[in-house]
Amino acid sequence: MKIGKYEIKHPIIQGGMGVGISWDQLAGNVSLEGGLGVISAVGTGYYKNLSENVHIITKKDKPKDVLNFYSEDALKEIFVNARKICGDAPLACNVLYAINDYGRVVIDACKAGANIIITGAGIPTNMPEFTKDFPDVALVPIVSSARALKLICKKWQRYNKIPDAVIVEGPLSGGHQGFKYEDCYKEEFQLENIVPPVIEEAKNWGDIPIIAAGGIWDKKDIDKFLAMGCAGVQMATRFIGTFECDADAKFKDVLLNAKAEDIQLMKSPVGLPARGVRTNLQFSIENHTAPKVQCISNCVAPCNRGHEAKLVGYCIADRLGAAYKGDVETGLFFSGSNGYKIDKIISVKELMQKLTIGE
Repeated sequence: MKIGKYEIKHPIIQGGMGVGISWDQLAGNVSLEGGLGVISAVGTGYYKNLSENVHIITKKDKPKDVLNFYSEDALKEIFVNARKICGDAPLACNVLYAINDYGRVVIDACKAGANIIITGAGIPTNMPEFTKDFPDVALVPIVSSARALKLICKKWQRYNKIPDAVIVEGPLSGGHQGFKYEDCYKEEFQLENIVPPVIEEAKNWGDIPIIAAGGIWDKKDIDKFLAMGCAGVQMATRFIGTFECDADAKFKDVLLNAKAEDIQLMKSPVGLPARGVRTNLQFSIENHTAPKVQCISNCVAPCNRGHEAKLVGYCIADRLGAAYKGDVETGLFFSGSNGYKIDKIISVKELMQKLTIGE
């Protein structure tokens, strides 16, 4: 699979998972094994392996404000440590469009050594604006429709640029969805039905590789989408079930113990439905015993400095941060629809073999 000037041995992108689920260990090992490892830029202020010269300003043990939640120095260290694992292999960074300081974080990622920037959670119409000083960095937006791809390509004309690849994400993915709640269940919005129109739209703009994402689990799924004309797939949740995944062991236990019915769509301060495991957090929100919402990190623009968080009953930065730390009582545990299928923890090497050779 080729994205921009970068050759990826296997047509598999490991999806970016924040806070702290895909950082140096997971992304570095995926790239080492011939996939594309993706470092999440979300919540880098929570990164534990900081050198002495990096100081994160905190309040109540949480990164304070945007500069600390999206720490440039921490992101740099994550890349340095990932490079120790994968060397010169292509390495990507996922930067959500909905975050505060999007442009600054993209530039931080480029400076840190990202070869590819992946952006979803919104339509990144000005994405090339922030990478003009980094011409070798490939740009990959995430879309949920051919219409979104058309809009991006039209807007990017002013930069004389088209996407180096496009990820089409269906409504079975973990975390935030690009669909209304009710549309996530409609047949017309399922991944196999939204991929062909995006492939057709891409032909109008040149040879843009299309990558399918959302609910892809095994080699059979991968082969299905390659046969449809995709250049590759993106998978996130299955990589949580690896030793190298940066999440706390208790986070992995939540998925190991989850049943299919535990993985549900829920409300989010971002204003879109999000898929995760129903745990004690959801019960405590319903019973009004959840941790008090107090905006410390100011992480995403749609939340309006905690206003939306108060309406849905939880702060997304705080609860994802708690999950990263292994706090099962108050953590928010995102998962794709197939997360319950994780039944044991294996190495990234073994998982990549399963995905490329077969179970």
